[in-house]
Amino acid sequence: MYAPATPVLTAPALPPNEIAAATASTPPTTAAPLATAALVGTVLSVRRAALNVLDGRTVSVAGTLRVKPHRGLGRQAGVARQIVVLQVRRRHGWRTIAADRTGTRGHYRLRYTTTRIGSERLRVRFAGAPGERGSRRAVGPLNVYRLAEASWYGGGGSLACGGWLTSATLGVANKTLPCGTLVTLRYGGRTVRVPVVDRGPYVAGREFDLTEATKRALGFEGVGEVWATR
Repeated sequence: MYAPATPVLTAPALPPNEIAAATASTPPTTAAPLATAALVGTVLSVRRAALNVLDGRTVSVAGTLRVKPHRGLGRQAGVARQIVVLQVRRRHGWRTIAADRTGTRGHYRLRYTTTRIGSERLRVRFAGAPGERGSRRAVGPLNVYRLAEASWYGGGGSLACGGWLTSATLGVANKTLPCGTLVTLRYGGRTVRVPVVDRGPYVAGREFDLTEATKRALGFEGVGEVWATR
């Protein structure tokens, strides 16, 4: 007797959401995160800096931006075509006053024409670029001076700002600056930073009287012009 074969039933294809539900017991696989290229470190060098100038003159800072050296490797190549800035520390933080783009060997030269008398901190900074870390380097104090007529005095006795004058007292006398005010003086390539310790001088046209110790530190000859930041 002929018996018809039982047809084989095929399970209908599940839509994607039903497949996910049907295999919920199988832990989902997590795609591996994409690898990110490591940033190359950089280092700023300062080769030359003219930081003692008269008001209105130009400050110049030159150096090189290079790839940071690695142990066992020699001198690293310069970083070309990147912006390096010169910054000064002011009351509300660092302020950019000059910028330059590095050359093919990473050299830069920054120039800034001074507009104010005084002493301020300087640094150079590279903000970074794709594939390169930023870097910065302290340059030193910028001293911007004016010309001032000065003389010197010695001996002993009391000081108007307190204490006693001796041959070892570093300071200056001035008629108007508050006691303790720091003044940077420059003469013949030498620089000192000393406080106002006394009142004077009382000779027309002179602004500072240097103590004997200050005179010696500067190599000051007696009466003449000095550079002063006040």
